[in-house]
Amino acid sequence: MVALTPMELELAGKVGIVTGSSRGIGRAIALALAEEGVRVTTCARGKQDLVSTRGDLQRAGPGPHLAVQADVTTEEGTSEVVSRTVSELGGVDLLVNNVGGSGARHFDDADEADFRATLDRNFWPALRMSRRVLPEMRARGGGAIVMITSVWGRESGGAPGYNVAKAAEISLAKAMARDVAKDNIRVNSVAPGSIWFPGGGWARRQAADPQGIADFLRRDFPFGRFGRPEEVASAVVFLCSAKASWITGACLPVDGGQGRAF
Repeated sequence: MVALTPMELELAGKVGIVTGSSRGIGRAIALALAEEGVRVTTCARGKQDLVSTRGDLQRAGPGPHLAVQADVTTEEGTSEVVSRTVSELGGVDLLVNNVGGSGARHFDDADEADFRATLDRNFWPALRMSRRVLPEMRARGGGAIVMITSVWGRESGGAPGYNVAKAAEISLAKAMARDVAKDNIRVNSVAPGSIWFPGGGWARRQAADPQGIADFLRRDFPFGRFGRPEEVASAVVFLCSAKASWITGACLPVDGGQGRAF
């Protein structure tokens, strides 16, 4: 049997920011990047989970790593995260826009304020963070940006405002990718399906209605289970790496076949 050579991702020593990274998918992405030698800035509004995640990062990779308590749905929070990363870690090579959230589940309940709030939680932070890091990436000769979107950004489903916001993020990644390629910056999006993690939305729904969720999994999931945050993280790390050097403007589904879009 021929021994397999580990894939060299060329990420060691890079500096990355992962928004919304104190739990769930964002936390898994931050840890996966740290394991590859990336110096990671995590950020979230809540302090307790953020401190815990930073401790896990220190054990995952050499660091140094940075935890910033900030709200990146605001201009001030965006500025603080990026400026502290530059001053304390030396620059920015990678950005993962993960922060987000859903809204009203039915169109009749989704008034203009709901759509606006959902865009404020998803699209605008991704745009502001991306614009804020571009000068830093250009100064370092390139970089990579990944938007964490959703299967419900690729096709109809989920909350109406969330559907719109995640579709907008996918579109933003595509538009940015063509314009910043000249600066050796790649922009992609990852569209997870339904991901289970302790304390997350699907964990709460499963606890409230185990039979309903079991039926849902049998009906909609070819593998018969939810996805795991680490499975999304692996795809993101690849897209951040040198092995994805010819991939930009793409939207990669990580949904276990849950999605129906081509």
